[in-house]
Amino acid sequence: MLTIYEREIRVVQQNFFLCCRGTHQIIKLMSMILSKNRQLRAEIIKALYYKKSLSFKALSEFTNKSLPLITSTVHVLVKEGLLTEQGLAPSTGGRRASTFILNPARKGYLVALVVSQLSARLCIYDLSNNNICPTQSITLDATWPFNLKPLVDFINSCIATSKIERTCILGVGIGIPRFFDEGSETSSSVLEVDAVERLSNHLSQKLALPVFLDNDVNLIALAEMNFGEAMGIKNVLIINIDWKTGLSMILDGKIYRGSSGHAGEFSHIPLSKSPTLCSCGKLSCLEVDTSLQIMVKKALKAIAEGVQTSMRTRFEDKNLTLAEHFLNAVIRQDPTAIVIFIEAAFQLGRALATLIHLMNPERIILSGPGAKAGKILLSPIQQAINEFYIPRIADQTTILLSKLADQAELLAAGSLIMERSLFDEL
Repeated sequence: MLTIYEREIRVVQQNFFLCCRGTHQIIKLMSMILSKNRQLRAEIIKALYYKKSLSFKALSEFTNKSLPLITSTVHVLVKEGLLTEQGLAPSTGGRRASTFILNPARKGYLVALVVSQLSARLCIYDLSNNNICPTQSITLDATWPFNLKPLVDFINSCIATSKIERTCILGVGIGIPRFFDEGSETSSSVLEVDAVERLSNHLSQKLALPVFLDNDVNLIALAEMNFGEAMGIKNVLIINIDWKTGLSMILDGKIYRGSSGHAGEFSHIPLSKSPTLCSCGKLSCLEVDTSLQIMVKKALKAIAEGVQTSMRTRFEDKNLTLAEHFLNAVIRQDPTAIVIFIEAAFQLGRALATLIHLMNPERIILSGPGAKAGKILLSPIQQAINEFYIPRIADQTTILLSKLADQAELLAAGSLIMERSLFDEL
């Protein structure tokens, strides 16, 4: 039997518990509201980064949020100096809507880095997507995984040269040509880092900046979706013709990564009859017929065999990579380079005919450095597709050259920061 004092103590304890539980629920609710608010702010900033100028209604449609919520949030962002009113949208018959842009006076910069097999390129964009300093590059050790320190030193050196205050840098976006485990950003064999450790965290510690990573081919798809030939198209295949041959798939408007992030290894489909061993250690991979690496090897072999070609002297110029020299020879219509390139493009076209039958895409975009060859690339690919396709399926697919070409990865590496940042630094 409890005494009156014990009962009073019990009541106080129960009330205290209820009060604490209520406070905890309030704190949890406030945390959820703040989190959603931060996410909406990020979505609005991202929308204006891609679309430049949008009205309240357009922002509501882009973010799939109510017009009143968008209106109130935009007003807060304007008050904070993140956005500014640009003016009135063109008349559509009624009252002209106000449009908003990212405030050009607000300093925020995106460091974009693309790592390839033999080199790395870096540029820095502002929030209006302008490249504010010349693209810089560094040669890398061809042995993988390569030492991480030269890459970190290169990034820090470029930032120092730009004279940009590090507090104004929103992050570093990096594209790397290797497998990524979805959700962990661990890479199979790229950098000299413990496989268990997130590469982004490792690099972020070294650079003292937020770092965001993705596969280089997926970055090209991101660029084409937001700046190029895949804008507004739901089902697209993007082929990256580079030192390797890559594929990225946009299905139902989203980049398809597969169950663990390894989808799109198109270049390792066994479609080749060449006895050449692929970099993956297997025979018959498509890559040994279609990559710029193989084309350069064939060009060097032709030179060694005494074939007369302009590449003989130009390959000695160390200011450009061998792939760049080869593509320039193709564009200048050097006969030897043309023959090698057309043969590779035809084999790529055969493989694309298979993809068309499997995926039934609306569009195929030829991107990467190889796209600079233009019609010289497009013609043999179309010829191969005409030879190996079922017309009623392939006629529904258009094949286009990327207008972004080798700039696609850099653009997307910058926009990767916009995709994943919550902009707490702004």
